[in-house]
Order: sequence, then structure tokens, then C-alpha cells
Amino acid sequence: MDLKYINTKKEDADLLIKIYNASFYNDYIKYGECPAYGRTRGSMEESIEKFPKLIICYDNFPIGAISVANRGNGEYYLGCLCIIPEFQGKGIGTRAFKYMLDLYSDWNKVTLVTPADKEENIAFYTKKCGFKIDGTEMDGNVKVFRFLMER
Repeated sequence: MDLKYINTKKEDADLLIKIYNASFYNDYIKYGECPAYGRTRGSMEESIEKFPKLIICYDNFPIGAISVANRGNGEYYLGCLCIIPEFQGKGIGTRAFKYMLDLYSDWNKVTLVTPADKEENIAFYTKKCGFKIDGTEMDGNVKVFRFLMER
């Protein structure tokens, strides 16, 4: 399985929107909202500037993205790790997460949030990535779990 990671630029906004929309469509339908779904080109361009993103390519075909915010002192926030549905369950997300840890080798703390009722996400982050649930909060009308990984 040949995976490549491409640093994004503002010109990649339309492609990222397609990847996010494909990856988060079911969340949008389920919750009636999803911050990653339905973004405008302008909001995606702004997000690219604020939070570095990598496009995940499988055999040169873009199938996902990963977005990480450096909060300083070895603390990172995983804002997005998404794989389009047709490619989920193949170990790609796990490999992308490990790539991210290697890329930000100074990490000592990684956090993220995901909906509390998304069992597949919870299993992925706890069993495949090594996170622990660190609490809950509300994001709009959606209850989310906060995840934490420290070394």
C-alpha cells in the first residue's frame, strides 16, 4: 500500500473540501451539523493558513487528510484525521497518525475531540492510536469526548 503525504497550500482548498465532505457526510446527516462539512473555499483557505494540513494519497489518489495545530511546548491538537469511506478500515488512518507523530517528533501531548456516540472513532483512537478519554464537553448540540495521549 503506497501512501504519500502532501503539504497543502491555499490552492488545495477545493480538493480538501471534497475530501472533508466525502469523509464527514454521514456526520452531517446524523447530527444536522458538522464543522468539517460544507466549508466554503474561503474558510478552508483560512484553515489551511492557521492549521497545517496534509493530503493523504493512496497510489497518488487523494483519499484523506490530517490537520494538526502546534500549541507549543510539544503539545499538538489533532483537528482532523479523515479518510473517505471507501478506504476506511484498511489501516490508512493508523499509518497516517503514526506518520504525524514522526513528523512532529517533539510531541509530548496530543489532544483531540470526537463525538461521544461514534463508537468506531472511539475504538480507533483508543485501540489503534493509544489515546485515553479525558472528559466530555458539548460542541454545539453534539456531546464529544476529549482524548489525550502523553509520553
